[in-house]
Amino acid sequence: MIDLHSHTIFSDGELVPSELARRAEHKGLKGIGITDHGDASNMDFIIPRIKKAAEELNKALDIMIIPGIEITHVPPLLIKKAAEKARSLGAAIIIVHGETLAEPVAQGTNHAALESDIDVLAHPGLISMEDVLLAKERGIFLEITARKGHSLANGHVAQLAKQAGAGLVVNTDTHAPGDLIDEHQARRVVQGAGLKETDFNDMQENALSIFKNAGL
Repeated sequence: MIDLHSHTIFSDGELVPSELARRAEHKGLKGIGITDHGDASNMDFIIPRIKKAAEELNKALDIMIIPGIEITHVPPLLIKKAAEKARSLGAAIIIVHGETLAEPVAQGTNHAALESDIDVLAHPGLISMEDVLLAKERGIFLEITARKGHSLANGHVAQLAKQAGAGLVVNTDTHAPGDLIDEHQARRVVQGAGLKETDFNDMQENALSIFKNAGL
């Protein structure tokens, strides 16, 4: 299993990258994205450090780590610029913190993210069909999440994505050791969103494509 979305002490996570990677490896994961929360104030601090950690860990562990960022609560008008900055700093995966039902994310965040150079729109809440179609057009994956309140709209996201043919990924949005899940539980999360076994397999292929594009 590949999980593209996790956090370390470089934002609001509890673990250093090495421990996060080891715990994920122990769960049976083959790949994990480290995507700490970022905006203009801290991306230049976070991304190089995660990139350095990933380069070292990828030489020593069986699990592969992809370095990235989760652009979080950035005003819609600034998301495109933030994504460009993240890419220039070496982020191999860029996630945007979507319009989850669990937080007061600014309206228009989903649309602005999907018009930017990103890879995944995380927990996009009650995303519109217009934006789902835009995600399909731009090859941006929509997230089915295992994380607490963010998962409230999983069924909605799954239903519209299937109707439109948009790509999906399943992630944990891990902040603490107990947030990590194994493949069996990930398949249950996908099933709980109203999706099928074949959909989980497609999600893993989608996640793998991001690793391949990063040269991992």
